[in-house]
Amino acid sequence: MKCSDVILVCEKLVPLSYAEDWDNPGFQAGRGDKEVSKILLAVDLTDAVLDEAEARGADMIITHHPLIFKGLKLVNDGDFVGKRILRLAAADIAYYAMHTNFDCMPGGMGDSAGKMMDLQNMKVLEPTGICRDGKEYGIGVVGDLPAPMTLREIAEYTKKVFHIPHVSVFGDLGSGKMIRRAALLPGSGGSDVDAAVASGADVYISGDISHHQGLDGLEKGIPVIDAGHYGIEHIFMPVMKDYLEEILTDEVEIMTAEEHFPAEVI
Repeated sequence: MKCSDVILVCEKLVPLSYAEDWDNPGFQAGRGDKEVSKILLAVDLTDAVLDEAEARGADMIITHHPLIFKGLKLVNDGDFVGKRILRLAAADIAYYAMHTNFDCMPGGMGDSAGKMMDLQNMKVLEPTGICRDGKEYGIGVVGDLPAPMTLREIAEYTKKVFHIPHVSVFGDLGSGKMIRRAALLPGSGGSDVDAAVASGADVYISGDISHHQGLDGLEKGIPVIDAGHYGIEHIFMPVMKDYLEEILTDEVEIMTAEEHFPAEVI
């Protein structure tokens, strides 16, 4: 299958129109006429992912986070972005990214994470648009937990569901208060604490929460669980693998990069 045909599949499934204005998803490097028989899915295009792609014979890499966010005036080995673009070109590996369009789309990042947590009566946390069928789409979800939990129990539940080695909690882990409704925003959600409060959630689960954002949440009456940016968003790989395998069937082999949490706690 040609790379251009894979891109058509990706953009039918995850339209670029769902992306935020500041974002830069899409076909970032490579040849549209490239024959693709193996695709490697990853969260970020790191050197380790490039190594893995070359070792496993991938013809195309699809990541969640785009390597190229801003306009480039030069492409050379003077910085890591240029080096990785040159490596892609030298290895003839096509590269595509789907970022906030995947985050916002129905059935994308937020919905998938919510289903994994078995949230009930889900709705969009922060709507960004309306689909042709009239359904809202946007960032994050809010829904009822499968059963009431204490803050400590939901922190442990979050770790278990997403296979996260650790989370940070702003709140009283010794409290016996039962939590029934959760706001969930995979990735970087520090700026959306107010949206979580407005949603009526009893807890906010996200990533990249700063000291002050966590404290602000508590002051506004909602404990905050920081699961890390990668902590939840690594589900991009299995979710997209399932989607692409269903559509591409046996035409293309869909592989996922080795999971590697960028930060460790010692």
